[in-house]
Amino acid sequence: MELLAVFSAFGLAASAGLNAYIPLLTIALLAKFTNLITLTAPWDALENWWIIGLLGFLVAVEFIADKVPAVNHANDVLMTFIRPAAGAIAFAASTSVIANINPVFAMAMGLLVAGGVHTVKAAVVRPAVTATTGSVGNVPVSMAEDTVATVTSVMSIVVPVLIAVALLILLVWSIWFFARRRKARAGASG
Repeated sequence: MELLAVFSAFGLAASAGLNAYIPLLTIALLAKFTNLITLTAPWDALENWWIIGLLGFLVAVEFIADKVPAVNHANDVLMTFIRPAAGAIAFAASTSVIANINPVFAMAMGLLVAGGVHTVKAAVVRPAVTATTGSVGNVPVSMAEDTVATVTSVMSIVVPVLIAVALLILLVWSIWFFARRRKARAGASG
C-alpha cells in the first residue's frame, strides 16, 4: 500500500506541473467524499469547504487565463513558482499516511517533479506551439494539458500502478528521444 501511495504522489506532482490546482482539488474532493485517499494533519486542511471552494475558483482562473493570448504567457511566468509548490503539496499530502517518508523529502520530490514538467511545458512545448502555429495552437494545447492533468490526477489516486507504468514509459521514451537527437546532431556536425 505504501508503494501505491508513492506512485500516486508522482502522478499528482506531475499533473501539478501542467495545472497547479487540478491535482489539489482532486485530492481534496476524493479525500472528502471517498475512502480512496486519507489525508493526515496538516494536509487534511485540503478537505475544508473553504479550501475546496478556493481551489475550485483557482482552477477556473488558471483555466481561463491559460486560454487568453498574452495572458497565458504571463500565467506561465507566475506559475513557475506556483506549480512546483503545488506539486510539493500534492506529493506530501498523498504520502502523508506513510510513516517512514520524511515530509521535507516528499515536498522536495514533488517540487522537482512538478517543476520539471512545468519547465518542459513552459520552455519547450508552449514556445514551439506558439512559433509553429502563430499562437493559434495554444488554446487546444492548453485544453489538452488540462485534460491530461485531470485524468492523471484521478488515475493517480484510483489506479496508481497505471500511472507508474505510464511515467516509466514516458521516461524511457524521453531518454531514447534525446539520445537519438544528440546522435543525429553529432552525425550532422561530424
